[in-house]
Formats: sequence, structure tokens, C-alpha cells
Amino acid sequence: MSNALKVENLCKTYIVNKIQNNVLKNVNFTVEEGDMTAIMGPSGSGKSTLLYAVSGMDNVTSGEILFMGKDIAKMPEKELAGLRLNNMGFIFQQMYMMKNLSILDNIILPARQSGKINETYTETAKRGLKLMKKLDIADIADNDINEVSGGQLQRACICRSIINNPDIIFADEPTGALNRSASKEVMEELVKMNKEGTTIMLVTHDVKVASKCKKVLYMLDGNIKGEYEFSKDTDNDERTRERCLNNWLMDMGW
Repeated sequence: MSNALKVENLCKTYIVNKIQNNVLKNVNFTVEEGDMTAIMGPSGSGKSTLLYAVSGMDNVTSGEILFMGKDIAKMPEKELAGLRLNNMGFIFQQMYMMKNLSILDNIILPARQSGKINETYTETAKRGLKLMKKLDIADIADNDINEVSGGQLQRACICRSIINNPDIIFADEPTGALNRSASKEVMEELVKMNKEGTTIMLVTHDVKVASKCKKVLYMLDGNIKGEYEFSKDTDNDERTRERCLNNWLMDMGW
């Protein structure tokens, strides 16, 4: 299986009041196509900074970020913007959507901006509705964003993230603003997408969320200190997965 993402010697440095702050320090890891990888670590360890860096949303100081074989760290901004729009999907803890658009129009907005697929508005809307049916939210297609629950809105954000058939989805605390029930529903959808072949990389502080992934990277002080992969013996046992991961995190200093 080939790499969807390969990161080598990645560094990110901020300078504030002439003081150098090394947020990422020679980070190295790979994400294979079809992987579902979680990034965990204490607050301030660099988790979100790493996610934003490898997805091309933030500049890096040095190192390589090979996305499907292309080094996005050296890519011109216009080309990078096109790559983010057409080949990447994004899900955030805060569910950003346009207030003046319906849920459906928010979902299909990236497709209308992209031009990746040559189709009419009606054809794009049909694709959007198909995704909404898949995630069981078709009944809110015409609603405003303030007329739906947090769980429904996050599932709409998932629909938006995959409307352009991306190679990878980046998620920053995708369940962080949700209650336990809605969090479970959202993770079930992400797991289902991953089983269908979508590569996913997400940041989380929640062991329950991370235990749904295939691999967990543990960050501390701007570097990856450990990597955990679930064994086949725990694949279908939710409690065992959580217990094994929690024990490993404790060993890592969680």
C-alpha cells in the first residue's frame, strides 16, 4: 500500500518578542492510503499545529510534506489552494458554515467552487442530497444552520468534506463540541467512510474517539514520541481497544 502522506524532519518555529518557540521539532511519520490515524497528546504538544501544517493550511519552517508524492511545503499558494479544495477534506471542532446558505448549499459549495467535476447545480445538488441520505440528514437539506442540532450540523460538515471525493480527510477534534451520543454517531460515520477507502487523519483528546482509529501517534513537546497500532485481536472489541490504548497512553505519560 502506498503512502497518502509522508512527513520528514518537519519543523515549525514561531518568533514572538524575539523569542524563538519551536512548536514542531523534526517530526517524521507516514500515513498509508486507507489508514485512519489519530494524533493525541497533552495541550500545547503541537497536535493541531501539526495537522494544519501537513494539510497545507499553515506554513512550515523546514522539512518535507509529501502528499500523494508531491511536496506541499514547497508548493506555490495558488496550487496549494487548489490541492486543498480538490484533494483534501476538512472537519473542524467549530462547525463553520455560511449563515446565508441552507445546509445543502453549504455542503455543495466546495463542489461549485472547484470545477473538478463538470456538472450543473442540479446535478451537484443531487450528489449532495445523496450524501445527506447516506448520513441520515436529508430531511434538513433546506434548513438554516441555526435550525439543526450539533450532531446534524457536524454530519453535514462531513458531507461537505467529501463532496469533492478527496484523497484524505483532516479532522481537528471533530467530536469536541458534541455530546456523547452525537459524538458516537459522527465517529460511526467516519469509521464507515474509512472502511470504504477514505484516508483520515484526526486530532483528538478522547480515548473513545482514538480507539476507533487504526493507528495513534502520541505527541509531546512538538515531536512524536510513540506510535500505537491496534492488533487484529482487538478489532471488534470496543472496550478492549479502549483499555489497550489507555494503558499505552499511561505508559507514554498521558
